[in-house]
Amino acid sequence: MAETKKKLSKKLTLFDLYAVSTGAMFSSGFFLLPGIAAMETGNAVYLAYLAAAFLILPSMFSVAELSTAMPKAGGTYYFLDRSLGPLVGTIGGLGSWIALVFKSSFALIGMGAYLTLFVDLPILPLALVLTIAFGLLNIFGAKETALLQRILVASLVVIMTFFVIQGLNYMYIAQNPLPELRQQNFFTNGINGFISTIGLVFVSYAGLTKATSIAEEVQNPDKVIPLGMMLSLLTASIVYVVGVYIMVNVLPAEELFSSLTPVADAGEVILDFLPGNSGLLLVVIAAIAAFASTGNAGIMSASRYPLAMSRDNLISSVFGKIGKFKTPHISVLATTGVMLIVLILFDVEAVAKLASAFQLLLFFLINLSVIVMRESRIEAYKPGYKSPFYPWVQIAGMIISLWLVAEMGLLAVGLTGTLIILCIGWYFYYSHGKVKRQGAIYHIHARLGQLRYEALEHELMTIINEKNLNTSLTYEEVIARAIVNQVANNQSDFDRLILKSTISLSKRLNIDKKELREGLFDLENDFTKLKDGVYFNFVRMSEAQFPEMVAIQSVEGINLNQGKEEGTAHALIFLVTPSDRPLLHMRIIGHLAELIQADDFLNRWKQASDEKALKEVLLSDERFIHIRLQEHSRSEEWIGKRIMDTNLPGECLIAIIERDGEIIIPKGNTLLESGDVLSILGYPNDIKLLKEQLED
Repeated sequence: MAETKKKLSKKLTLFDLYAVSTGAMFSSGFFLLPGIAAMETGNAVYLAYLAAAFLILPSMFSVAELSTAMPKAGGTYYFLDRSLGPLVGTIGGLGSWIALVFKSSFALIGMGAYLTLFVDLPILPLALVLTIAFGLLNIFGAKETALLQRILVASLVVIMTFFVIQGLNYMYIAQNPLPELRQQNFFTNGINGFISTIGLVFVSYAGLTKATSIAEEVQNPDKVIPLGMMLSLLTASIVYVVGVYIMVNVLPAEELFSSLTPVADAGEVILDFLPGNSGLLLVVIAAIAAFASTGNAGIMSASRYPLAMSRDNLISSVFGKIGKFKTPHISVLATTGVMLIVLILFDVEAVAKLASAFQLLLFFLINLSVIVMRESRIEAYKPGYKSPFYPWVQIAGMIISLWLVAEMGLLAVGLTGTLIILCIGWYFYYSHGKVKRQGAIYHIHARLGQLRYEALEHELMTIINEKNLNTSLTYEEVIARAIVNQVANNQSDFDRLILKSTISLSKRLNIDKKELREGLFDLENDFTKLKDGVYFNFVRMSEAQFPEMVAIQSVEGINLNQGKEEGTAHALIFLVTPSDRPLLHMRIIGHLAELIQADDFLNRWKQASDEKALKEVLLSDERFIHIRLQEHSRSEEWIGKRIMDTNLPGECLIAIIERDGEIIIPKGNTLLESGDVLSILGYPNDIKLLKEQLED
């Protein structure tokens, strides 16, 4: 039960992820940076934005692959920890959190430059109030936070689309006079200045990957995450490149180079047909939406890093608490509090440069992580999206990251190095010795005859299960139908039991017994070891319409001396799945892996006395309940009713009926009788509600 309380609610849709990702990109990169960047390379600045959009692609592909394989809170931290180990994970987690706090604080400060175009407000108090407001909103719920993000980003995109269309109309259709001699200000500092500018504007796209820190809360992450990131990059690229191109063409060079509000300056020119200051007001509204969305998305994303690290004992477990609104409220409060301190004590604009250099280092490590995960050959590493042109895309991503870090100068490199040293110091002070987990890089060592960390495979299997919650009831249905048997420590008894199981399954599946025996029950086949004493084998068959399982208990143990695994099996799991659902066996094994990680699993399995008890061990007690129908009890109202007429909460379903010692697979018109024992499956909240109804 405790584990379920730690899980975040999956409420975020494609639009929500798009809004978070897009909102994290638009702020200073578009509304402040173009003028500063134009000073470096002149009117070629829009080409620098275009080049940066292409250079971010390798890291985007790598992040998308890792996110669909491991959609967990903490995003970058989780990827680095599980691939390169907890030390690198600590650097990635703490470093990302600190860098994102500075960047989000800078975004809220940036609102002042545009607000002062209309009203004279003190910038710092306004930023403090906004930080507190966004922090509170993040506590009340991810969906509520995402709703605000939707509104902000939708407003921003609509206004910027209008800005771009009207800018092109102003330049090419209305044929307004434009500043002369624009070409003289092209590549003002040569190719070196242009390359330096690419590094400067590259970080404008870095927010693209921040949405991965909320991947655990995304519905259907295999499709939503890569699609959402691609749509965000497409939106940002068009607005950045075309928008800056418009600024270059409608503003004199000297005005653009010195402007800290270039979008507003260009807006006054191309939107002059609107009454009064309406054009400028539109741009200011867009800027406010951009900076606010970055601040809001920043708190939402940053707060997931302490949450993820607390789960792994890298920081205090208090940060892992999930409040009644299904959000990590302690982590949100801590993030908000640190942002307030940063705003009050630091020169945020200067320190925000640290975020850029550190983000480039993270891109290097993320691309390396994909190579490590692929080369580890972990069976449970099943990304829903695979990066194209592996490993050349990842190698290019690492080279690009190192090159751009070098372009940022010694100060940025020195600050990043200092932050890394602080993270390493924290790891050895707090976590070293507590954490026995290792990354997938150990699996590469295994191929060279060195170390291997088996628990990582089990963890990835559970993630496969969590990614597909809409099919999670399939597992319980499989257990309800499963053939579950016990065998003494006797090879002949075991052989007879295998024969019996083969006959039973062949009748269910209408498959030839010999074919089934050779594909599933031949002990010379390779077995997957889920845990010491627990072994698994599966086969996919076109004849199977529904997954079928055989589970065998051996208290004394059965010796497995064939195949790649050798050892004593106390639990043998055999599974047949439909051939047209290739990942179904991994989802089912993911449920098993989630259950067997409990320290007492094997003891409970060996102590189970009958088929019913064995099935209970294979089911999470949060997802099922046994009910005996009796007169003069709350269950009496179901007696004499058809199953279709029972009023079960949520998505609960009656999976099996035990009646007079026989097992009945129920149908909608099955009539319930007094004395029936019902095995009811459902989601944890629905089962909890059913228990409360029966106890009233």
